[in-house]
Amino acid sequence: MSTASTPRLAGAGKSISAPAPASLCLLRLSALGDVSHVVPLLRRIQQHWPDTAITWIIGQFEARLVGDIAGVEFITYDKRSGWRGLAALRRQLRGRRFDGLLLMQLALRANLVATAVRADVRIGYDTARSREGHGLFINRRIAPASGQHVLDALGSFGQPLGLPDGPVRWQLPIADEAHEFAEATLPADRPVLIISPCASHTLRNWRPERYAAVASHAVRRHGLAVVLCGGPSAGERAMADAIVGHCREPLLDLVGKDTIKRALALYQRAALVISPDSGPVHMANAVGTPVLGLYAATDPARSGPYSDRRWTVDRFDAAARRFRNRPGSQLRWGSRVEYPGVMDLIDVADVSERLDAFMAQAGGTGTGGKGRGDDPAAAGTAAGTPS
Repeated sequence: MSTASTPRLAGAGKSISAPAPASLCLLRLSALGDVSHVVPLLRRIQQHWPDTAITWIIGQFEARLVGDIAGVEFITYDKRSGWRGLAALRRQLRGRRFDGLLLMQLALRANLVATAVRADVRIGYDTARSREGHGLFINRRIAPASGQHVLDALGSFGQPLGLPDGPVRWQLPIADEAHEFAEATLPADRPVLIISPCASHTLRNWRPERYAAVASHAVRRHGLAVVLCGGPSAGERAMADAIVGHCREPLLDLVGKDTIKRALALYQRAALVISPDSGPVHMANAVGTPVLGLYAATDPARSGPYSDRRWTVDRFDAAARRFRNRPGSQLRWGSRVEYPGVMDLIDVADVSERLDAFMAQAGGTGTGGKGRGDDPAAAGTAAGTPS
């Protein structure tokens, strides 16, 4: 597993010189983290084939993260719309044909959506990773690979088209309003630790009293300002209330008060983000902010913060041994160990130790006061990756 921030080439493999396609359709509906992993591939297409017309079929919610990327036609699809939505998509795409379809999602819904897209070349996953009839909707496959991070797997979808390799870049647009919100909301006199405590899969969530203990440690030992972030759901509100109730130090509670773009601006100004396997892990990574990931139910080698996993707590192997009676290395790539109590394998001491190590390498001050454009990823390149 890569642990430090090292140079990477998304889709690394043999580069084949090929003429640029006139048009490409990307199909990845969800979720936030996976959608963020598609962006470096999109940036590579734009860099090497600037005249290629790009269409991205994406979920309505996920479009809030990337839908303002310039030079891309976004077609939003309501994942709750069923056959009615599929029929509407067929009407919208009637009479159009693409040079290539990149079917980057292994789900029956995505397969059905793909039937609305006419394309000469239909690229999908290799046989080993395919499921739910994925192979019936494609005519070319990416190369087999074991142990890949999701971002690298998605990056390899350009290989069958001859797309050259290149450095990982996100360059996610963040509006001035979001930057102004972050600047006005976050304290400027201390480094900021953001805790985004909830994943959409509740079995990946850590206990609120443990978050509270780490937050107290961050304030007392390191003088950090601790901020809670999250969406407006009832579950996230309950988690935030429980953390505040258990914590003996003051916290800034922004749960339910930001938007996806405001969250990006908040993460960009933070010294560090703590979160379980969820969209915020990858959003923070995309804007160049280090992440202390909490991983037991899932494997951080596959879905951890891409640029730097030195600060991640990894208990996936211990979880596999306890709940699946075998080492994590013997589970199928992409397996989840989502059982009640699995996140209890991560102790407060584990997280506090990683926080202390991060602060030590940051000189004890974090990167407080960081603003827009202060980090490599905000300028367009993953930290540690040459442009």
